[in-house]
Amino acid sequence: MSRFYNPHRSRNKYVPGDPKPFNLSRSKIDLFIECPRCFYIDRRLGTGRPPGFPFNLNTAVDTLLKAEFDVHRAKGTQHPLQQKYGIAARPIAHEQLEEWRHNFTGVQYLHRETKFRVSGAIDDLWMDENEQFVVVDYKATSKSEPITALDKDWHSGYKRQMEVYQWLLRKNGYTVSPTGYFVYCNGRADETAFDGKLEFDVTLITYDGDDSWVEPTLTLIHECLQDDEIPAAGPECDWCAYYDARGEVTHEPRNRTLPLA
Repeated sequence: MSRFYNPHRSRNKYVPGDPKPFNLSRSKIDLFIECPRCFYIDRRLGTGRPPGFPFNLNTAVDTLLKAEFDVHRAKGTQHPLQQKYGIAARPIAHEQLEEWRHNFTGVQYLHRETKFRVSGAIDDLWMDENEQFVVVDYKATSKSEPITALDKDWHSGYKRQMEVYQWLLRKNGYTVSPTGYFVYCNGRADETAFDGKLEFDVTLITYDGDDSWVEPTLTLIHECLQDDEIPAAGPECDWCAYYDARGEVTHEPRNRTLPLA
């Protein structure tokens, strides 16, 4: 048994009829959209995908950005990036901000229709000139081309991420601007030497969110978890494509139903 991966999780499995709230993170909502089969096997049967390698450089960038914006939060001033892009907003202090930023708490809301306790950890929170909260997310990468827009297919997950955060804050009674921002840090690989440091181009990308899909999706997730049949795989799920291909070459059965008690 790998010390990094336990394929038989006993905690936080969905049990139909259980009156207790079920924890559902923002990332698991996205997993359902990507592949209902992987989501079901994870949340209902207790076998999740093996974890990926941690992105320690991304974490370092997040930590440094939070510290940088927190300096202006404490002073009540604008960050130079906000000034550069003419954004009429500033980092805002809130007594729950540290809790909202923490991966194992985040912003939470109990969706009573499904009994899901939905959560998501935000990176930053600003306030605009209309006294509305503004959700901000940090991204770090290294691409050869400048990043000025969320125009790639895989950026759809970033957009949903922002919209879930906006939905969570609204459900907690806060007035939230539909406009959010991505602070996008692109590591430069065109320098003549490394010299022990990595330079970044930092871009501020505006995104107008629409969270109208969130509650219908929670209903679909609830219906999925109530069913005793494993759903079909997502059309572009590499994990399920590998599993199916392995079944073809080893003659293992590729589909099974959940055994009833």
